[in-house]
Amino acid sequence: MDTEFGDLPVGASGRRSVGWWGMAGVVTTEACFFVYLLFSYFYLSSMSTNAWPADSPALGLPIINTGILLLSSVVAWWGVHGIERGREGRLRLGIGGALVLGILFLVLQGVEYSREKLSFTHDAYGSLFYTITGFHGAHVFVGLIMLAVVLVRALRGHFGQARHEAATNATFYWHFVDAVWLAVFTTLYVTPHLR
Repeated sequence: MDTEFGDLPVGASGRRSVGWWGMAGVVTTEACFFVYLLFSYFYLSSMSTNAWPADSPALGLPIINTGILLLSSVVAWWGVHGIERGREGRLRLGIGGALVLGILFLVLQGVEYSREKLSFTHDAYGSLFYTITGFHGAHVFVGLIMLAVVLVRALRGHFGQARHEAATNATFYWHFVDAVWLAVFTTLYVTPHLR
């Protein structure tokens, strides 16, 4: 489209599309949000005069959950990689698999919450633990909504080799959520066991 500002890339794909840049902006702002939360954790842990944390969280279920979330990212990538080659069935399987794995992650997060001895009000660690994992869980939920919309559209045949920007952008967000979990897992679950 020719404008007074030059030729605008209407219908562009990949990193030239408006949708990709919009999602990149969302991911950047959300990444900053998690950096602030994790910085708060490290700041408060360095200033604490008490044992930090008083009770370290169990690692078993979170390790399984980490594997589930990483696998979901691989499966989503596999699906989008398939549609880039014109394989619509692979997109449906990949996005559907990532959706199921993401739901399983949230269910297991709920199971972990029910077993966890920490409380919101016990100390700063407990408060940060639930705040950070809770916000991450909310981001997973938003990612699941995106994946569900993409799956419904894929089942209706809306995507093809030349047109799959929504699937690419949704998985971009999903990979971000998975990368954030690695930082959250390392900070909240691993570092307490290293002290």
